[in-house]
Amino acid sequence: MLIILQNFIRMNKNTILGFFFIFLILIGYSWYISPSEETVQRQLAESRRVDSINNVQRAAAQIADAELNSDKVEQEAIIENTSNYVVSDSSLDANILKKFGAFAAVSHGEEKEYIIENEKLKLKISTKGGGISYAEVKNFRTYDTLPLVLFDSKTASMSFLLNDQRVETKDLYFEAYSKAGRPIDDSVFVGGKETYSFAMRIYPSDSQGNKDKSRFLEFEYIITGDNYMIDYRLNMQGMSDIVAPGMNDIPLYWNMTMNTKEKDAKQEIKQTAVFYRYFEQDADNLSEMSVDDEESLDTKVQWISFKQQFFSVSLIAKDNFAKAKISQKGDENSPDPKFMKDMSAEILVPLANMSDMQSIAMNIYMGPNKYSVLNKYDIQLDRQIPLGWGFFLLHWINRFAVIPVFEALSHFGWNYGIIILVLTVLLKLVLFPIAYKTYMSSAKMRVLKPEIDEIGEKFPKKEDAMKKQQATMALYKKVGVNPMAGCIPMILQMPILFAMFRFFPAAFELRQQSFLWADDLSSYDSIVSWTNQIPLVSQYYGNHVSLFTLLMTVSTILYTRMNNQMMSSSQQMPGMKTMMYLMPLMFLGFFNNYAAGLSYYYMLANLFTFGQMYLIRFFVDEDAIHAKLQENKKKPVKVSNFQKKLEEMAKAKGVKR
Repeated sequence: MLIILQNFIRMNKNTILGFFFIFLILIGYSWYISPSEETVQRQLAESRRVDSINNVQRAAAQIADAELNSDKVEQEAIIENTSNYVVSDSSLDANILKKFGAFAAVSHGEEKEYIIENEKLKLKISTKGGGISYAEVKNFRTYDTLPLVLFDSKTASMSFLLNDQRVETKDLYFEAYSKAGRPIDDSVFVGGKETYSFAMRIYPSDSQGNKDKSRFLEFEYIITGDNYMIDYRLNMQGMSDIVAPGMNDIPLYWNMTMNTKEKDAKQEIKQTAVFYRYFEQDADNLSEMSVDDEESLDTKVQWISFKQQFFSVSLIAKDNFAKAKISQKGDENSPDPKFMKDMSAEILVPLANMSDMQSIAMNIYMGPNKYSVLNKYDIQLDRQIPLGWGFFLLHWINRFAVIPVFEALSHFGWNYGIIILVLTVLLKLVLFPIAYKTYMSSAKMRVLKPEIDEIGEKFPKKEDAMKKQQATMALYKKVGVNPMAGCIPMILQMPILFAMFRFFPAAFELRQQSFLWADDLSSYDSIVSWTNQIPLVSQYYGNHVSLFTLLMTVSTILYTRMNNQMMSSSQQMPGMKTMMYLMPLMFLGFFNNYAAGLSYYYMLANLFTFGQMYLIRFFVDEDAIHAKLQENKKKPVKVSNFQKKLEEMAKAKGVKR
């Protein structure tokens, strides 16, 4: 990429420098808006303070409940108000009756977990709350070789608010129910294209304190053997007067603590955020660069996803959620070194008014952020993968060119370092015509250097700069050389270069894939590291040395030196030569913390560009180019149709040339 930028600048020195500064500003801006260590610590401290307040409030509520138990007068009033729900279990006191009402009988019980596995996931569904209490993605591990758990009841919950008494499903004890009418096994494996339906039910109490099995609330799970997507349904029969009575929606509270799973936690947290999609609109997200952020989604929402760098958990509505409120918060003072962000969503799930039987269909995705996996669901879940969605050319190149070729090469079973090498060769072959035109343009400019120098000697004064420019352009026109001819090929290559910049850090296939000294091509390849904080160095460079980044920088500097020797110094702006050497050094710190696969690719691209230039130079006769240009001087200068029209218009107005 640096080589292309350097050539691009040379081809139009008066304007392309602006493009360089724009690019540099964008890189600097992305660096600037990333949260500093002090900011992260401050934000985490604030979150911890809020948690402490919540703990105090919960403790105060428990004390209030205890005091309420000792107040006999209050108990008698409670019993009178709940006379319609007589419960035979003597362990249920008036407070439980008041809080849980028709669900008082299922407010206590024995917790049991049922294990359901398929080829992709291992799930545990608990009778406490009736929901998924554990979800492990099989065949993958965290960076420290632990099971890759995406959902754990210790750090996550998903619960419906049933009524205005604040009764939530997470506080109730469900019963396992077989939808197929067969015995319920404690552990089930679902393979291939098989499906397995499993349900958790609660029944309200009738006026005699017995379970009324003609009415129920049910969570149904349908698991397919080879899929990360789970069919999830909220089924209710005869519950309209008990669950969300008189309401159009039922609130769903979803909370998760996101812990790091990758090698570089600093890069991972920058790609961890809440994503969502409005109905029939493009997917969007809370700020990935901000630790704390929130937003109210006040219209139909198709899905909400808690996304990390390479994995996500997504809740998807079949017929859209009514609205939602989403947030993410950090805690710098968290005792857990793996903690990144707390994510939460309060979702309003639409109900069918006055319906005795309701079935609300949803899906839960728990799996990798891999393009080929997410794209097949066709609901823009793949927009969570940063492929350059902000600029259509970038994601088109990645989706329709880079990713298909990369996946095709992956089928050969090669090491991913070899696959990147082959991908680079293929790209260079495709771009060879552009490289050839760029070289030919620079060769024409080189052979014209003596004549350009003569023009410079003819107009040495600053006030003659316009005359000098006019004489130079007249020479170019006479010999048939377009000074912008080398610029256009460079512009055509830049979207590809930026597309690769997006692709490699986001490529799930590179996760934990080793090559040579790099143990993970999706993260930095450290050959030397240290723990002491060195002023400026640690902040802007890091506490390690990435060898692929270092080699990329060295290869760029060598190419710069060789190219400067080939190009005339008079064709460069003052100070440009120095800037060309400073550019690789500036990017050294930036790429030091990026994916090793990206630096490796750019290093290979530099080497192949270097080789291409020598190959072309070997076959191109610059003396023949010079002779041809001199022949062009003898030919009449061609005038374009546009210029002819301008001249005709000028003559019609009496303007003489």
